[in-house]
Amino acid sequence: MAAMEEKLAKLPPLPGVYIMKGPSGEVLYIGKAKDLRARVRSYFREGGDGRYAVRFLSSKTADVDYIVTTNEKEALLLEDTLLKRHKPRYNIRLKDSKTYVSIKITVKEKFPRILVTRQRRKDGSRYFGPYISAREVRETIKFIRRIFPLCVCSEGEFRNRARPCLDYQIGLCSAPASGLISEEAYRELVDGAIMFLEGKNRELLRMLREKMKEASASLEFERAARLRDRVLSIEGMLEEQKVVAARAADQDVFAFIRERDSIALQALHIREGRLTGGSDYFFHDAGLPDEEILSAFIAEYYRGERFVPDEAIVQAGLDDREVLEDWLSDKKGRRVALTMPRRGGKTRLLEMARSNAAEALRKRSEAAASRAGVVEELKKRLRLKGAPRRIEAFDISNMGGSQAVGAMVAFRDGEPDKDSYRLFRIRGLEGPDDYAMMYQVLSRRFLMEGSGKGPGIPDLVIVDGGKGQLNIAVQALRELGARGVEVRALAKDRDDRLQVKKGVSARGERVFIPGVKDPILLREGSKPDLLVRRIRDEVHRFAISYHRKLRSKELGSLLDRVPGIGVKKKKALFERFGDLDSVLNADLSELASVPGITERLAAEIKGLKAEREDRQG
Repeated sequence: MAAMEEKLAKLPPLPGVYIMKGPSGEVLYIGKAKDLRARVRSYFREGGDGRYAVRFLSSKTADVDYIVTTNEKEALLLEDTLLKRHKPRYNIRLKDSKTYVSIKITVKEKFPRILVTRQRRKDGSRYFGPYISAREVRETIKFIRRIFPLCVCSEGEFRNRARPCLDYQIGLCSAPASGLISEEAYRELVDGAIMFLEGKNRELLRMLREKMKEASASLEFERAARLRDRVLSIEGMLEEQKVVAARAADQDVFAFIRERDSIALQALHIREGRLTGGSDYFFHDAGLPDEEILSAFIAEYYRGERFVPDEAIVQAGLDDREVLEDWLSDKKGRRVALTMPRRGGKTRLLEMARSNAAEALRKRSEAAASRAGVVEELKKRLRLKGAPRRIEAFDISNMGGSQAVGAMVAFRDGEPDKDSYRLFRIRGLEGPDDYAMMYQVLSRRFLMEGSGKGPGIPDLVIVDGGKGQLNIAVQALRELGARGVEVRALAKDRDDRLQVKKGVSARGERVFIPGVKDPILLREGSKPDLLVRRIRDEVHRFAISYHRKLRSKELGSLLDRVPGIGVKKKKALFERFGDLDSVLNADLSELASVPGITERLAAEIKGLKAEREDRQG
């Protein structure tokens, strides 16, 4: 403590970022401050200020590092960089944006497409989101395409399409690939879709009504009718949205509640005075002060390409309000206000957000209780000694021993714990030996615990396979000294025949237990059995996707061996055939029909298939 006091005494009264570390040097918390000395010392002040956060973090902190910046805005940007690098346990952090979906409009193309994507690239496209629900995003796109029929096909499909697609027949596409709409008219559709996604609905309606009048005056009655239908669709959508503000303002409202060790935060989105939706966010409550929670959340929330409104309404005052306002204003290109109202309509918006947060937390608690019940049922179903709160499942994916990989997924209290997922490349084994591969993967996973890099010991390990895989798993865990870990193996009959035993039917899926002769037959509709299948399907998906990724890299590099095939010709081949396996299996005549591929190149590509087969065989 004396060393800590000395360190705190040397902190400068300057803006910067502070890094609180545990006894092993692990980063616990990262924060920004206008005055490093005042902020950090407040955590260690004797008796604190009565806040749990101060006592909690100070009791776990063994060291404090800091970086001085020239101003608070620079500290805000540096904090983001350090958070991404260290991922500290006690910071408020949103999930990585790759877990969300965005709407993409490829505005740089001659005929832009509207797509759902999980990745944002600097390709000149317009991105909207990210959004949490992929299903709702797809419904939104379907609604937009009914009003503004934009195409969704790939570049290859667009180039090779000879006649209108099915979407054209049902009114969801204007068939630009078949030349049924001009570039100018199509661009109007794109502009309308963008205005809709930006929330500029009143401006969009004015524009559409003006165009409808122009079309009617020019006796273009069919076009005027289409514009009228778009106006009516948008007006109908707007009628469903609740008016919550007297003026046509763009606002986001943030409020949260705390219960036990959980925080539920609700973000309400108001566009042009209408409530357009909301999002729930849940965090572990480490006892941080309200202002720190909101400040950290807002900084996280608006990073990237998310739409910035004219005003953000929050339930607590923020020490760094001016810095966040300046940063948001720079992003938006005009003044953005962060307000904490005391009375009036805005306080009612906050109360609405708090009520929604409370309801979201109630539903989450009910769902957690239901999952706990299923986990307890699983204990009896699989004849376990204790309820398996943490379950890990393992699977091997390979093709003839080529690019063999192992995958591990983890479930905690019946839900995926994706931070604990692991992938393993199989090393040093010749040929397809699933038993040896499983032994290697299990050994490498549990050796992580000895090095302090493991995600924690599970209650239950599930391996994909029958008795052989079960015995290998039991042997590996015994040799590694992993005590208290129970093991089960899940197998599926090869002929997938329906089995019946004591009146219980199953799809040929059985769970094997160490030392027990007869396996357990999985039932249809049983909640614990559905959880077992869900875990099995998840680890299988994870393993297969990794295996395919490695194979794609390996196979993609084959084309690079052919002199004369560069990026453009490779792209043309993939657009025609879809993947490299299809390229290698294509006939010489099919390959030679691709622009730029001569008969010589086609013959050399076919030679790659024999080369790969020789190497794998």
